[in-house]
Amino acid sequence: MSGIGTSSARPDRSAIFPIEALGTLFDALRGRGYRLIGPTLRDGAIVYDDIASVDELPRGWSDEQSGGRYRLIRRGDDAVFGYAVGPHSWKRFLHPPRQRLWRAKRHGGEVQVTAEAVPEERLALIGIRACDLKAIAIQDRVLTGGSYLDPYYKARRERIFVVAVNCSVAGGTCFCASMQSGPKVTETFDLALTELCDDGMHAFVAEAATDEGRVVLAGLPHRPATGDEVDAAAAVVARTAASMGREMPSEGVRELLLRNLEHPRWDEVAARCLTCGNCTMVCPTCFCTTVEDASDVTGVESSRSQRWDSCFTMDFSYIHGGSVRASPQSRYRQWMTHKLATWFDQFGSSGCVGCGRCITWCPVGIDITEEVAAIRASEAH
Repeated sequence: MSGIGTSSARPDRSAIFPIEALGTLFDALRGRGYRLIGPTLRDGAIVYDDIASVDELPRGWSDEQSGGRYRLIRRGDDAVFGYAVGPHSWKRFLHPPRQRLWRAKRHGGEVQVTAEAVPEERLALIGIRACDLKAIAIQDRVLTGGSYLDPYYKARRERIFVVAVNCSVAGGTCFCASMQSGPKVTETFDLALTELCDDGMHAFVAEAATDEGRVVLAGLPHRPATGDEVDAAAAVVARTAASMGREMPSEGVRELLLRNLEHPRWDEVAARCLTCGNCTMVCPTCFCTTVEDASDVTGVESSRSQRWDSCFTMDFSYIHGGSVRASPQSRYRQWMTHKLATWFDQFGSSGCVGCGRCITWCPVGIDITEEVAAIRASEAH
């Protein structure tokens, strides 16, 4: 794939290949040394995991989402990418929940410390949506854009092949269109697919944007897409954009939140918030971590690992004697104002891509778009 943080090359003219060629694509990627990661059904949800064949894709399934609610539903066709997003983002494959940093072993009076090697595995990420690609671009800036880069993230990021999919359905909590992060794929990808599954046709309109993407596409049974087929693919994306379940005003949110740090709405949301951290765990851009040390019972071997943390935990802001943010109100305000306001100051963009996961997987259905709208409405009176 092209370099970290770069925009995609101009895609070639669109091609089209039948659903039967999807297995050929999988074989081609596996033959090029990639481990295949894609959507599959597990534990009552569509999650991203290792897949061996097309048969493991969620053919004929979609999802129904609202605040604090998710369920699988059957579609009326055999679409394999006919869903929105599930609880897992692709972050866990590039910036995993736990990463060992080093190991130490005592040999007599000496201690040998060995740093964890950077990963060399190549991953083919199949079915990435526009919002999640936008999130990866944001994580690129966070984890590799400054003076102190994460070598493990960088190594994984440089070894991925992206098969992106333009969304054909918007979830009830999606608002990517208002965040300019979807539903059409615009960030860096190798191949971008739009699934056409109606009128007796089941095929994919494809665009290749990298040299490797072009080589892989050339190995599939395909032909140039007709003008009608390109228009049909564009219509799929347009319908999705018009059916968003939520909306977030993109202008002025940073200034709105920063001038309302003492707004009573923070207390209202805190009365519902469980400070469980679900929103940060499912968010594709949250990057907070802590480190843990462990040793065996003999005291001969020890290790240090980095793991995900959350600004909703008391320990996250603990400083000699207490937590800086002890109240649920202060922790929710910290998360939301960082995500939508001070993220601009740090990284030059919003930290939100409108995927809606934080709304769906909040146990009490707190809606980040509703909270912004309530604060904005209070200023209008």
